Amino acid sequence: MIVQLTGTLLEVLPSSVVLDVGGVGYELGVSTTTASALPPSGTPAVTILTRLVVREDAMDLYGFSSREERALFDRLVAISGVGPRLALAVLSTFAPASLAAVVAAQDVSRMSQVPGVGKKKAQRLLVELEGVFQKDGELRGLVGLTTTEAAPATAPASAVGADALEALLSMGFTEQEATLALDGHEQAGATTIEAALSFALKNLGGGA
Repeated sequence: MIVQLTGTLLEVLPSSVVLDVGGVGYELGVSTTTASALPPSGTPAVTILTRLVVREDAMDLYGFSSREERALFDRLVAISGVGPRLALAVLSTFAPASLAAVVAAQDVSRMSQVPGVGKKKAQRLLVELEGVFQKDGELRGLVGLTTTEAAPATAPASAVGADALEALLSMGFTEQEATLALDGHEQAGATTIEAALSFALKNLGGGA
C-alpha cells in the first residue's frame, strides 16, 4: 500500500496534481481543499498522503493534505454507490471539520450542495456517516472527542465556542452570522463542539 509520496510538485490543478518522485511523475486525484493547501508548482520535498484504489481496469492514486481527509475518503468510498470521484466532490465541498458539523446536524440541505448529490443521496450519506466521527480515532478530534469512552469529552466552554466559530466560518458563514447562531449554546447545554455546531446550524437553518 502506498500511503505517502515525497517529491517535487510539477503541476497543481483543482482536481489533480503531478508529483515527481525520483524522476517518476505520479498523477494524484485531489480535492480542491487539498489543492489549495499545497505550495506552488516547482516546490521540492513536498509530502502528500495517498491512497491507492485498485479497480479491474485501472490503479488510481489519490492525494490528501491531512490524515483526517484521507480517513474520510476511506469512509466515503466504503459506502455503496460512492466512488472516488464522488468522495472527492464531498471533500471539495466540505473541509473535514465542516463535514463533521453537517453530519452532526444531519443537515440534508447542506449535504445536497455537493455536486451530483440529490436529497435522497444526501439523506443516505448522512445516515451512513452518522457515528463515524466518534468511532474513528483520526476523526474523533473534529467533534471534540479525545477518548474512546462512549460519553463525549466536554471541552472548556470558551474553547468549544472558539472551535465551533472557526468551523462555521470555514463553512462560509460570516462572523456575525456565526456569532449570533452560537449565542446561548452554553445555556442550552451544548458543551461539546459537536453539540455547539448542531445548535448553531439549527439556528441558521430555522431562523431561530
